[in-house]
Amino acid sequence: GRIRPSKSPMASPFFFVKKKDGSLSPVQDYRRLNDITVKNHYPLPLISELVNQLRGAQYFTKLDVHWGYNNVRIKEGDEWKAAFCTNCGLFEPLVMFFGLTNSPATFQTMMNNIFHDLILEGVVCIYLDDILIFTCTIKEHRRITRLVLERLRQYKLYLRQDKCEFEKTKIEYLGLIISEGQVEMDPVKVNGVTAWPMPTNKKEVQPFLGFINFYWRFIKDFSHHARPLFDLTGKEAWRWDNAQQGAFEKLKEMVTSAPILTFADDSRPFHVEADSSDFAMGAVLSQQSPEDQKWHPVVFYSKSLSAVERNYEIHDKEILAIMGALEEWRHFLEGAQHKVEIWMDHKNLEYFMTAKKLNRHQARWSLYLSRFDFSLHHHPGRSMGKTDALSRR
Repeated sequence: GRIRPSKSPMASPFFFVKKKDGSLSPVQDYRRLNDITVKNHYPLPLISELVNQLRGAQYFTKLDVHWGYNNVRIKEGDEWKAAFCTNCGLFEPLVMFFGLTNSPATFQTMMNNIFHDLILEGVVCIYLDDILIFTCTIKEHRRITRLVLERLRQYKLYLRQDKCEFEKTKIEYLGLIISEGQVEMDPVKVNGVTAWPMPTNKKEVQPFLGFINFYWRFIKDFSHHARPLFDLTGKEAWRWDNAQQGAFEKLKEMVTSAPILTFADDSRPFHVEADSSDFAMGAVLSQQSPEDQKWHPVVFYSKSLSAVERNYEIHDKEILAIMGALEEWRHFLEGAQHKVEIWMDHKNLEYFMTAKKLNRHQARWSLYLSRFDFSLHHHPGRSMGKTDALSRR
């Protein structure tokens, strides 16, 4: 069983929520319990890091673990803490429920421990109850799939058959479509953004920003375009005018027309193109395709400038954009096989690299830049040849 009658001195509220198919889902409101719970800080994996692991893979299998958090037993003697009150009496769970603050971290810990060797081998990645097997050959794929299924049986973990896919060359995983050498947005999710209603208050703008922010890696100059909407989430009074409406429409347009990204290939040169405005900086990491000889985006980077950074001189802002990009993509660029090409529309970095007198933050930047093997290239004007660089497959 998963619950039992309880005599707990405390209880959390209980209610039902209607699901999309019309069925009811039981929900416990554990907010007060969570406030006084010692947090498990085991980190959930970053989706961007999981995606980066998939480069080079040709075959994919996706498995969905049934009952999720319910597979983890609550420590004996602690069940009363999660008791909940219903019209049929007081009950306490024997397993972890959705809504308990430590359920995700505890479940991720368990899954990582079960499959630690296959994760280290680089053939399995796990995000909570979603398991993805990825390999370069079908023979290896079947071997790993058998190992995973045997491991699941050993630990009495069951799968949802309707959510499992085997031996695919193109697969949806964590809201992204993955195939050999490419990653793109899930069209099912993206198509819904075109009908997104205009927000009328702060509470309504937050879900839109949350959705858009998930796909930031596909959107060039994301922070620049989203700034008017992010400003609405602060303490200032609600205000929706041309700037906010323009940002809202622009982001919807950019999501629905976003490019297909390529996976980074360590054997080919990297091309970094960076720029900075008054309040944001952005960059794109690209590689040249051997098929069409065009530069295709691997990932975009964007960040709002802090209040202090906004006061920097324009040449320092440009260098800051390069610094941000190199730090963000350090795992690709530090120790790269080929010299990294850095393109800018100002010659500031060329002067900066030869200057004998630097201020404190410039000296820090210079030290960091020395870790990379790169060449500087100047592209006059704001366009910087982005049309070819961002062309889609």
